[in-house]
Amino acid sequence: MAGSWEIIVVGAGSSGAALAARCAGQGRRVLLLEAGIDYRSAALPEVWRSPNPMNGLSSPTLGDYLWPGLDAARTEDQPPYLYWRGRGVGGSSTVNGQIAIRPPMEDFEDWVKAGCTGWGPSDVLPYFAALESDQDFGDRDYHGNSGPTPVYRAPVPAWGAVDEALRAAALAHGFGWAEDVNAPGASGVSPYPINSRDGRRVSVNDAYLEPARGLATLEIRGGSVVDTVVVEGGRAVGVRLAGGDVLRADQVVLSAGVVASPAILLRSGIGPADELAGLGVEPLLDLPVGRGMQDHPMILIGVPLTAEHSAGPDDRHTNCCVRYDSELPHDMMLVSLNQNVLAMSSADVSAGAGGIGVWVNQVFSRGRVQLAGLDPATPPVIRENMLSDERDLSRLRDGVRLLAGLVDSDAVRAIGDGDPWRANQPLRAALDGSEHELDRLLRATAVDTQHGTSTCRMGSPDDPDTVVDPDCRVLGVDGLRVIDASIFPSVTRANTNLAAIMVGERMADRL
Repeated sequence: MAGSWEIIVVGAGSSGAALAARCAGQGRRVLLLEAGIDYRSAALPEVWRSPNPMNGLSSPTLGDYLWPGLDAARTEDQPPYLYWRGRGVGGSSTVNGQIAIRPPMEDFEDWVKAGCTGWGPSDVLPYFAALESDQDFGDRDYHGNSGPTPVYRAPVPAWGAVDEALRAAALAHGFGWAEDVNAPGASGVSPYPINSRDGRRVSVNDAYLEPARGLATLEIRGGSVVDTVVVEGGRAVGVRLAGGDVLRADQVVLSAGVVASPAILLRSGIGPADELAGLGVEPLLDLPVGRGMQDHPMILIGVPLTAEHSAGPDDRHTNCCVRYDSELPHDMMLVSLNQNVLAMSSADVSAGAGGIGVWVNQVFSRGRVQLAGLDPATPPVIRENMLSDERDLSRLRDGVRLLAGLVDSDAVRAIGDGDPWRANQPLRAALDGSEHELDRLLRATAVDTQHGTSTCRMGSPDDPDTVVDPDCRVLGVDGLRVIDASIFPSVTRANTNLAAIMVGERMADRL
């Protein structure tokens, strides 16, 4: 098939796998390039199927499925540390928390206001339905029951101790119960929808690529690090690999994610002209590539658990969320952690270490991804710049005060091993101190939720923040698109995996 591809897709993560499989199934000849390893679905180590992500994250196979050496500074007050990005076919859907939550449809109303015509609620909802097989609500007109991605919700009696404690405390606080957080307009206390089957992870490699591997129209190559896009006469005609080989196609699609997609564009001479000149790169197009990154800033309060209430090694790490309104609709989220896996860089993640987190769900702060050098093996510099916008900081401040009240509730104290503030004394002191002291602690301790977006923003072509138009075409280059979470105008008010799959599904029909 060499030399006869219609489409080269770079990156086999949530968007790229869905896009490549759907396009190949429509008869288009697709070459899918993945920088990490390619493997058959049955070859994924069982630790990565577990409902508890800690099993994979603490296994010797970590380097096969998570990019090593990729660090990010969460705020300007923090040093860089590991930023979780999936490696290999399946991408981050192989290492994430298996959360199948959709953004509220209001997000897509905002996308249209940002110039993303054709991405309104009525445009995207059919693709959210098409990608899923929801075992609980598949018969509803806003859900699907025959898509590649299975969705289920653990019944409350099967929840962990922290799940149940957050549910009880939130209901007592006055939040309502919403049985389906993916229903239009849903808010309040909900079971997390989970993309697994029989308690085992289902990644996009399992759901999309494995069924498509027999197609003569699809070729998958692992270990293929793309250096640059090859542009001739204003048109993308292929890609150059790190070893120098050039692969050609009629169209090139970057689906390498929030970090790698902008990095490839920057090495190709597409990005801020001053930044490229500083690297010795001849600017081809002056576009705001790498600028505008967003993620959800979160504060965790650790809950030391009694042995009776501690999670086992294969117990689900979270089943309960609370989406609520503060100053804006659906702009905040509370989450339970039966095991505190999201704080692995800064907190105890051993048995008995639970937690409850609050994050800002609608974000205004923006960061950036920049090249540290032109060698594709050199990780980019990631500065998330979280909490730099006062609107985010003030809502997280209020959210932490709400969270502190929930942690002090009878429901949470009943599962704890002593005073819940024993492990959270700096936060307790900051809450009792001045607003300045609390803000300083928030900036020093906020973590992200691995929901990075918006480094190749989609919008109106006349908007100075736009990198790709509403058809995902890179401005000024024919035959080149970006199709992944980096195009989101802003981070969605939900985990990003389902939205990234939706973008791949939708663009397979629009290419």
